[in-house]
Amino acid sequence: MPNHSSCRLVCSTSLLFATFYFVQAHIKHLSISFYFNMEFHKFRIRSYEGQSDRAQVENLERKCEVAELDNELVGVIQGSIKVVTVQGHPPKDLAKVGYVLGLRVSQNHRRKGIGSSLVTTLEEWFISNDVDYAYMATEKENHASTNLFINKFHYTKFRTPSILVNPVNHHSFKFSSNIEISRLKIEQAESLYRRFMGSTEFFPNDIGNILKNKLSLGTWMAYYKDDINIGPNGQIPKSWAMLSVWNSGEIFKLKLGKVPFCCLLYTKSWCLIDKIFPCLKLPTLPDFYNPFGFYFMYGVYHEGPFSGKLVRALCQFVHNMAKENKDEKVKIIVTEVGGRDELNHHIPHWKLLSCPEDLWCIKALKNEGLSINTFHELTKTSPTRALFVDPREV
Repeated sequence: MPNHSSCRLVCSTSLLFATFYFVQAHIKHLSISFYFNMEFHKFRIRSYEGQSDRAQVENLERKCEVAELDNELVGVIQGSIKVVTVQGHPPKDLAKVGYVLGLRVSQNHRRKGIGSSLVTTLEEWFISNDVDYAYMATEKENHASTNLFINKFHYTKFRTPSILVNPVNHHSFKFSSNIEISRLKIEQAESLYRRFMGSTEFFPNDIGNILKNKLSLGTWMAYYKDDINIGPNGQIPKSWAMLSVWNSGEIFKLKLGKVPFCCLLYTKSWCLIDKIFPCLKLPTLPDFYNPFGFYFMYGVYHEGPFSGKLVRALCQFVHNMAKENKDEKVKIIVTEVGGRDELNHHIPHWKLLSCPEDLWCIKALKNEGLSINTFHELTKTSPTRALFVDPREV
């Protein structure tokens, strides 16, 4: 079954990123379409058909508004199923979870129960596949979405991570000559992730598939040159950091819509100043008004008393990598971390573009005692370890 990724990027200034869909295959996935038949004046729900539906889904995603034509697509939802780490859930702290994403309803057909019908059908698919929990993510200010999932479908607030966005400008960053950045082999990266992040909430059990995916550009470790080096059988440095990079630009492109004049003026002014005085190396806001791609940094992890500086060096390394990739037109670098995570202070980002609170909600689909107890623990306690965000769900 084909999979589609959707983007939840927002700006704190309420600027909207338009999303374009492209196909990307991964974990078990279902995409459901809602059609309106004008002749019989009734709706029907069916599974997504890749070849015939793709153009209409792209149009619905871009505009969320379609004409009332015979057999016109008026709503769509997607869901994926995977096995993740959930502490306290038998067996072996692993649970099957379903992720809800990409709910869209045409503007002309809202408030007719279409969104509710799509969510209900997707949850039924989850249950038929023995899913323990369903979860979803949305912008905190998306009141329509929160009302639907929290008030009607009884999802519970789970986590409020931060989406950090940093623009890619014309200037390369330089980091300390005492810092070494090494690319890890896939086997090394998987081993380290399982060792140090394997017990984090919702850590994907198929981490190897993520690292081997063609969209994963690699995993890098940063450490100090006078510290212990890492090799196939080497020791972990006293202070170190690691992250992986996902090329989201190959799945879909973004562009800025509903642009306030002040933002446009700001961008043009800084670009002009940068051209006149390039020696100043001013941080500039890229041209977001044409389609562009972005890199997503995932699996960000660090340990040691001086590891914060290593995280920043890795982020600068990724920035330079994006800057040099002119073919993809990568204009922003995105990551998502726990809302109170100290990583927020080490990862370069612009508050203008970032979202301080993304909203994750969860729902138990089984009424078994152990599942319910684990669910209450998930929703009542704060995370104690770093957050791993699956790049396939961005």
